[in-house]
Formats: sequence, structure tokens, C-alpha cells
Amino acid sequence: MLDPGILFAGVLNGLLAGGIYVLVAVGLTLIYGVLHIINFAHGSLLMLAMYAVFFLWRLSGLDPYAALPIVIGAAFVFGYLLYRLVIGRLSHGRDENILLITLGVSIVVDNVALLLFGGDTQTVTTPYASAFVRLGDAFLPLPKIISFVAALLVCAVLGVFLARSDTGKAIRAVARERQGARLVGIDVDNIFALSYGIGIACLGAAACLLMPTYYVTPSSGHAFVLVAFTIVVLGGMGSFAGAAIGGLIIGVVESLGGLLLGEQLGQIGISAIFILILLLKPSGLFGARQ
Repeated sequence: MLDPGILFAGVLNGLLAGGIYVLVAVGLTLIYGVLHIINFAHGSLLMLAMYAVFFLWRLSGLDPYAALPIVIGAAFVFGYLLYRLVIGRLSHGRDENILLITLGVSIVVDNVALLLFGGDTQTVTTPYASAFVRLGDAFLPLPKIISFVAALLVCAVLGVFLARSDTGKAIRAVARERQGARLVGIDVDNIFALSYGIGIACLGAAACLLMPTYYVTPSSGHAFVLVAFTIVVLGGMGSFAGAAIGGLIIGVVESLGGLLLGEQLGQIGISAIFILILLLKPSGLFGARQ
């Protein structure tokens, strides 16, 4: 039986990790909600953004948090152009083609990263890396607290953008009924590219918030995208609120699983949730019934 203080610390650490998962999952669920496809390149593009943060730090000394505007903007442009020049052009409007193209992009990006950067683990060293904040009996890493707050702020800004701006309303219209949106004059192809760009921009933000406490290798994005897929399924495919709640739940489950079963087996709980939600409620916690 674990000490209540250790459980409390485990729950808090899980919530902090869940904040980053939310950001990765929100980008994934936004792309699914609008384009109705699973972006298989999500993990590889997250890895690419993490390398961008690493090289900004190593070449210019730029702190990962200070790099947020640069990496978010670059990731948006990269995602927008990737959809415009590759995915949208080669898919010929067929969703199954988009699936295969994103899978191909993932394979190419992974192997190019391995060729250019090698397989060595790369980390960022910051002066606050070993700082902790005491909350009751729990000692929480300061970088994780900063990343958690920043992740929620980014999600809140994105939520307001989608709810209030004309572009956000157009994105929601296309997500709900793309043919109807086309009839009222919305450029659906441009909305697809914008949505893909915003989804990749979320990965840029997640990369900046991850690097103070995590490492990057050519395969490091896959660990996060598997968790993100589970979150999207748990919250409901295409549900913004579901991704937010699901991310926090998965973070806590992973943390407590690590305490009870050990770090190597901590993700068993995530796999169990994935199977249970498919068996008991395939539409997810906030997903619409089909």
C-alpha cells in the first residue's frame, strides 16, 4: 500500500505531464475533426519541432520557453505548406490517400532525421532544470509546472480563436458540414491547410514545453503520439474538450501506473484504457454517436 503523500505527489506529477499530452492531442483531434483523417505524421513532426528547439538553444542559446513564438510560427508555416504542396496536392480529395501520404511523410521524416542528426540522445540544459516547488508533501519540478501552465494557456487561446474568430467559425463549419460550408463560399481547401497548420503549430508549442525536461532522438515523437491517439479515442474523436480532459486522465493513469508497477510498466494502464473505451464506449467520453 502506497503512502498517501506519495499518491498525492503521483497525481500532481501526472496532471503536469497530462498538460503536455493535452497539447499534442488537441492538434491531433483538430486535424481529425476537420479533415476526418488520422495524421500518422504527428509523432514525426513533433520530433522535428523538438530538434528545432534543441538547435535554437545550442546555436543561439535561446531558452525553449522563449522559443515558443518562433517555433509555433515556423511549425504553422511548415504544416500549412506541407498540406498545400504535398498532402492536398497528392491526395486528389480522397481521405484514404491522405492517410497513406501522412504515413509516407512520417517514414521520410524519421529517416531523414536519423541521417542528419544521428541516433544520439540530445537534451537542453537550463538553469532552472533542477529547481523544485514544494506543494504539501510533494516536490514538483519547476519546468513541468511552467510547461503545464503554458500548455493550458495555449489551449485556452486556441479555444477562444476557434470560438470567436471568423477563421475559427469557418473551421468549425467545415468540420461540421464541408459541402454546406463550400456552398456558402468558404474555401474548404484553404481551411484544410489552415487546420493542418494549426495542428502542427500545437506540436511546435508542445516541443518547446517538452524540451526543458525531455530528450529528443529521431524516434522520440512516437512515444507521445501513441499516448495522444489514446487520449483522442478516450475523449472522443474530434472533441476539443475530450482531448483536454482525456489528456489529464491519461497523465494521472500513467503516473500512478508507474508508481504501482514500475516505470517500465507504467503505460500498461494507458493500453488498458484504450481497450476498455473501445469495448464499452467507442465514441469516447465526449464523442458524438455515429
